[in-house]
Amino acid sequence: MKIGFYNPYYDGLGGGERYTLTLASHWSTRHEVSLFWDDPNIIGLSEKRFGIDLTSVRVTPNIFKNANIFVKLWESRKYDLIFFLSDGSIPASLARHNILHFQVPFPSLLVDPWKLKRFDAVVCNSQFTKNELDPQVGEHAVVIYPPVQRVGKPNNKGGERKKQILSVGRFTGHFQAKKQEVLIEAFIKGHAKGVFDGWELVLAGGLIPSDQLYFDKLTKMVAGTPVRLMPNITNEELIKLYHTSKFYWHAAGFGTDNPTQMEHFGITTAEAMSAGVVPVVYAAGGQLEIVTDNVNGMVWRTQDELIKKTAALIEDNKAYSLLSKSALTRSEDFGEVQFARGFDALIAGWQVKR
Repeated sequence: MKIGFYNPYYDGLGGGERYTLTLASHWSTRHEVSLFWDDPNIIGLSEKRFGIDLTSVRVTPNIFKNANIFVKLWESRKYDLIFFLSDGSIPASLARHNILHFQVPFPSLLVDPWKLKRFDAVVCNSQFTKNELDPQVGEHAVVIYPPVQRVGKPNNKGGERKKQILSVGRFTGHFQAKKQEVLIEAFIKGHAKGVFDGWELVLAGGLIPSDQLYFDKLTKMVAGTPVRLMPNITNEELIKLYHTSKFYWHAAGFGTDNPTQMEHFGITTAEAMSAGVVPVVYAAGGQLEIVTDNVNGMVWRTQDELIKKTAALIEDNKAYSLLSKSALTRSEDFGEVQFARGFDALIAGWQVKR
């Protein structure tokens, strides 16, 4: 099969991009796979960030960004299958088969019946996204959870875990904000009270030029505090952070009722759990499909609750150990194998002929 992948956010190198590229990598072992993008360097950047093998994936001009509708339709006819990650629109395609994927629960979509009819499948990254998505589309969607890399528990060659709290997410104050400033405020508040004496908060994630002002704001907030910002780290560096951290914090969705601004799944939460890190995450969105309060982690609704619940586990090693083991077990439900099987089953009956 000749398969094309369209994702308008490849250079954001976030969870949606890991989702798309993991599938591209998987199918490239048996099919001819290309990414619609104009910069071929995206392959190397993605491999470095995610640790995904893209050696059999090529880059082709991004007709869905720069070409007119006639060129899009003509060129799309050359593909047996095109996978589209939606930006809130439904693209036009004449590929033999099409998959429309939603990472974001857009509550209202401009639905063109002809365009939608061209899609053989609509896929969402979580039940939360499916439930909150425009019913015209969401009712027909299936859920295939994101591919969570198995980080594995540390081998202790570097010693015990540090007094370290980790949060991973793109540094942005816009649409898919991870609310790092909320975590910084909570940590500094707890540190001032002596709760986090000797502890460090590490914030890691992707950073692109358009988000530099937000990152500069965070840099000023953490000056003189035990908070470390780590933009654009490699996958190897990220795994080391998982292995040396005790807690994983997440705040996406805090302060809003808008489902599009909540965490739609939480890949990094599940990754941290696969290393035995205990998650303490905001109680909204797709996070609640991963973390069950006081079973395999903790959920919080206020900054004071975030501080209080983390502090309680710092003082109770037995409770921490139980949650750590349960987090590790829960993470096994979201592996790359399940992800690949889900999409393979989706296209198994199509029997596309070149």
